[in-house]
Amino acid sequence: MKKSTFLLATLLITSSLLLSACAGNNSGSNASSTSNTGAATAPADAGTATNNAAESTIVPAGALSEPFTATDLSKLPAVAQKRTDTIIVGLTDPSGAFTPYFQQSGYDGNVSSLLYASLVTVDEKGVPVPELAESWDVSDDQLTYTFHLRKALKFSDGSPLTAEDVAFTWTIQLDKAYDGGSQLPTLNVQGGTAYKEGTAQTVAGIKVIDPQTISATLEKPNATALVTLGSNVLSKAYYGKDYTFGQLEYIKKLHEHPLGDGPYKLEKFLPGQEVRFVANENYFKGKPKTEHFIYKTTEGDVWQFVETGEVDYVSFSATEENVEKLKALGFVNIIPYTPSTYGYMQVNLKHEQLADKRVRQAIVYGLDRQSIYVDATQGAGSVANIPASPISWSYTEEGINPYQYDPEQAKKLLDEAGWTAGAGGIREKDGKPLTIHYLGSKSKNTDIFIAVAKENFEALGIDFQPEVFADFNSLVSKMESGDYDLVSFSTSMLTDPSEGLMQFFNGEITDYDNPKFYELYDQALATTDIEQRKKIYKELYQLFNDELPLIPTNYKKTVYAYNGRIQNLSVSPFIGLAGSLPNWTLK
Repeated sequence: MKKSTFLLATLLITSSLLLSACAGNNSGSNASSTSNTGAATAPADAGTATNNAAESTIVPAGALSEPFTATDLSKLPAVAQKRTDTIIVGLTDPSGAFTPYFQQSGYDGNVSSLLYASLVTVDEKGVPVPELAESWDVSDDQLTYTFHLRKALKFSDGSPLTAEDVAFTWTIQLDKAYDGGSQLPTLNVQGGTAYKEGTAQTVAGIKVIDPQTISATLEKPNATALVTLGSNVLSKAYYGKDYTFGQLEYIKKLHEHPLGDGPYKLEKFLPGQEVRFVANENYFKGKPKTEHFIYKTTEGDVWQFVETGEVDYVSFSATEENVEKLKALGFVNIIPYTPSTYGYMQVNLKHEQLADKRVRQAIVYGLDRQSIYVDATQGAGSVANIPASPISWSYTEEGINPYQYDPEQAKKLLDEAGWTAGAGGIREKDGKPLTIHYLGSKSKNTDIFIAVAKENFEALGIDFQPEVFADFNSLVSKMESGDYDLVSFSTSMLTDPSEGLMQFFNGEITDYDNPKFYELYDQALATTDIEQRKKIYKELYQLFNDELPLIPTNYKKTVYAYNGRIQNLSVSPFIGLAGSLPNWTLK
């Protein structure tokens, strides 16, 4: 199975464009050592379609409803006070695959989000805005996208960035050997199939008009095309030097020696310790104001890193306990934040008991999600019922069943599905016990889930068998073997609602064959009319809410705490910190 674009709540893998890891290793009171500097160019609607995106990027989170300013910077630890040209942020250890479109984890994406810029990015409301491209045109039929690059663009080594580099970047994603997570191959660029099959030497729909102008023509409209095409640009001279059609393995040799065009250059990668960056003097917006940036990847107590000044920025679960403890430090600013993500349980639809939607519905009715995701987190979360974030313009609760905890309804559905009480109180059907094999990560939140689920499912007559993994790769291997019934995941940052359903198109979920779903999905992509898309997604979410081919679980509420000396820091639910980082300064 292809690498998933959605991973366990603590680890996320890259999607079509550069994505960030949203939650880190939990320590203490649900503290997270992971930053959100990625998701720089997650797909968004074309043109002005996203102007009706969420009105606010800061949503009240848990015990904090508005930003909190440090009250006493004199309490800042001496080690942090002495830093004058370096900012340090915590991050779960990346793999070292720092080439966009070929990354192994969202943490690789956090790194490359500082190394590469995009043709188009999105603002704090998810609306596309210029970056390397100063403007673009979209044809009346919504098929041809023409990008006009800024003049005198350079890669970090000083070499010129032109339309030829953009053409190369698009082309290799249409190569038959490409197996990364990019959505560009799904855009159906004219001639892309012929190129992939080897019957054409070039992609007919990609045209270099002049050094600063390039266009791509699609076979049919796609609402995500603007930002998907407008993602990171790779140097043809560097990444294409050894390119031969059908052979992309060579790029792996370049992963740890990236050549980008973003605000920073990679200085050194020390696995298990840190990733060091130095400001890029050739960055098109000007050299960043802070010379050095470090991702600290050492494992340890996140609270200790903050209290001792070893890191300047950390995210925490937005519990009242965490907020009050952070305020008491005196030297940190705090921002409440609701990311554009959702948590869910992937369902193994190959297994007979879960192929029946009544059983899936019974699982949701019979699981006390309020206790697990809201009460146990001191309000730092909420229950999810659709595959979309509450800050998405597509979000709706109209016609959506909230599946409030109702064990009696769950039992009724299991009875209707033919699962009757058997030996030891475990339900049986055709001589087989009703068993749920659950996979989860080792964390405090997983412990809470298992404790509640075990009690809830036992009351329903379900044999609940949890399996917990400390090592992520081991969990993925287990999942890919098919030996599971439910597994907990979280999405990466989502800009366009279509991204929240990519599990059904990237090889992760292959056994949901409802034609209506695919029809609605295609309809929602075929128009950039935001009101029309809202209507389509409402119908699609109602369908999902009834059939539950995956089980939405929760939304997270977070707070970011950062060194009060840092100026010009802002956080976007769509691009994290990447947009503001080049302007950070230490006063």
